[in-house]
Amino acid sequence: MEQLSSRITSLSTSATMAMNQATRDLKAKGVDVINLSVGEPDFNTPDHIKQAGKKAIDNNFSFYPPAPGFPELRQAISGKLKRENKLDYTPDQIVVSVGAKNALVNVILCLIDKGDEVIVPSPYWVTYVEQVKLAEGTNVIVRGEFKNKFKVTAKQIENEITPRTKALLLSSPSNPTGSVYSKEELTAIARIIEKHPRIFVITDEIYEHINFVGKHESIGQFESIKNRVVIINGVSKAYAMTGWRIGYSASPLWLAKACIKLQGQLITGPTTIAQMAAIEALNGDQKCVDEMLVAFKKRKNLIIDLLKDIPDLGIVEPDGAFYVFPKIDSYFGRSFGKRKIESSNDFCLYLLEEGHVGTVPGEAFGEPSCFRISFATSDNNIVEAIKRLKKALANLQK
Repeated sequence: MEQLSSRITSLSTSATMAMNQATRDLKAKGVDVINLSVGEPDFNTPDHIKQAGKKAIDNNFSFYPPAPGFPELRQAISGKLKRENKLDYTPDQIVVSVGAKNALVNVILCLIDKGDEVIVPSPYWVTYVEQVKLAEGTNVIVRGEFKNKFKVTAKQIENEITPRTKALLLSSPSNPTGSVYSKEELTAIARIIEKHPRIFVITDEIYEHINFVGKHESIGQFESIKNRVVIINGVSKAYAMTGWRIGYSASPLWLAKACIKLQGQLITGPTTIAQMAAIEALNGDQKCVDEMLVAFKKRKNLIIDLLKDIPDLGIVEPDGAFYVFPKIDSYFGRSFGKRKIESSNDFCLYLLEEGHVGTVPGEAFGEPSCFRISFATSDNNIVEAIKRLKKALANLQK
């Protein structure tokens, strides 16, 4: 007899992981599927970082790590934030976790009580709302408009603030839209947060280095609210280290101590070998970051040009990350044989089963009129995938 807790039954399965698995299942059956569902650089981890991991094995970094991460890594993160972002966080304000997802849930569980409201701009990364649910908080969704590159305004945020508002969860560059908030936009948001001393800003900056429009701007830069800002970041995207599972939070000291307390009971700490590799990633040669950015920008331009040639897709060109989030509601109501497209879920299943291209439906991100495509793959895969997508959509009858 199943007796699962309401805590787990209230959570949704990750749509990105589900579509990735569905793509893998088809591939296992011998179907030639191109997977554009997963948010993962297709580059190998740079050699100098891998060498640091190998050296850690040879030097017997095989014992339990300290719960908040090795002091050398926390110092490297502190130095990175100072050097690249002009943000002052001491090493003891840094908590290293098993990926940015772990860092984020630590913060949410330490900040949010039952009934606390968290303002979440939509479209949002699939995990945000689920982690707030896990903390028994209340998601307050603020919808970004297509015409504003899916970004929310300071006024929209202000309109949703109540006495129960505890946090605002920002993401820039954004997954799934690739939107990037400018300094002016962040300034306006910071001015709203200034007026409400109870509200914290949790800012997910994991795509910081994949920025096509200039310098990354963090809301942590504003003096008036810096003591209520929590930075979430990691090495997965910038250094092609998704499988190494190293993320981190930078927060007020009292909150960092709470996250260490929680993490000590849940995971002890992240893998020792991966931590040593992450030190090299942050302190070593950064040429690899620049090279990957050049490749991502080229791929972005390629996929946008190809998508613009498909009728009835609404395209917002991403300013960062490695996703496109096209608007597809003009295809709703169309059919292929007995299959009818009524939703983004239907649309993506059709593309997978008939076009053999894996994508992710917009419902998962709070925007059911869209779907997400990842261009973290080769030029050849992008060209072939969009060719298949165009053909599959042309087969839909109005």
